[in-house]
Amino acid sequence: MSTVVAPAREAVRTAERVAAARRRVSMGETLGQTLTMAWRALKKMRRNPEQFFDVALQPILFTAMFAFVFGGAIAGDVESYLPLMIPGILAQTVLTTCMATGTQLREDMEKGVFDRFKSLPIARIAPLAGPMVADLLRYAIAATLTFGMGLVMGYRPGGGVGGVLGAILLAIFTGWSLAWAFTWVGTIARSAQAVQGISMMILFPLTFLSNAFVRVETMPGWLAAFVRINPVSHLVTAARDLANSALVSGEVAWTLLACLIVIAIFAPLSVRSYKRHM
Repeated sequence: MSTVVAPAREAVRTAERVAAARRRVSMGETLGQTLTMAWRALKKMRRNPEQFFDVALQPILFTAMFAFVFGGAIAGDVESYLPLMIPGILAQTVLTTCMATGTQLREDMEKGVFDRFKSLPIARIAPLAGPMVADLLRYAIAATLTFGMGLVMGYRPGGGVGGVLGAILLAIFTGWSLAWAFTWVGTIARSAQAVQGISMMILFPLTFLSNAFVRVETMPGWLAAFVRINPVSHLVTAARDLANSALVSGEVAWTLLACLIVIAIFAPLSVRSYKRHM
């Protein structure tokens, strides 16, 4: 009996020592460990190129596909459709890219990676915050490729470089804020496939039931009422104003307010649910 109890007591002492080491992690160490985890996430994307397909290929494919399929029907020709469509593709691309955050988090949990993190004297928040920092680069690449493809197809943003950068930064911040919601889904779902399915079920209606690809005036009244209050519509309108006219309209404020609300709700939920796994 004593031979069985002794290893159990030793395991408890080991867990207590690891927990004590975690409590002594300073703010500077936490920041450094977060950046290390961000670098790990970037290296993981480099070694698994399929995780980068949505960032590299989606902006190019979607921009060309929507322009040539809908350009003539909606605006008369492709070139006239680009100022309306490119900000919509920007929003769709960045928001779709942020779905991968929760999926990859769930995959790490399923593969036992988080069990290894538990044994390390690191800040508990670092494995969660690191990928969130790394994803900022993914959003930036997706947004840049969207505008780059638009320029190749003949889009000439009237807002100039400053307006385009403003639209990209706003889209990146929106994607990062929404990633907290998908991160929370990743901590409560049972599989990576479930995370992806739930995320698509939430995001796709919000994206397509917006003014991303058509003007609100062409929609039925009941649908237009929803589109006008859809947060994605505020993002798209703000991005259009910035990219096409260098105009900082009230839509920018509404978009930022929606982002802050999402962060205030889902960041604490994500951290609380994530800590149960750590």
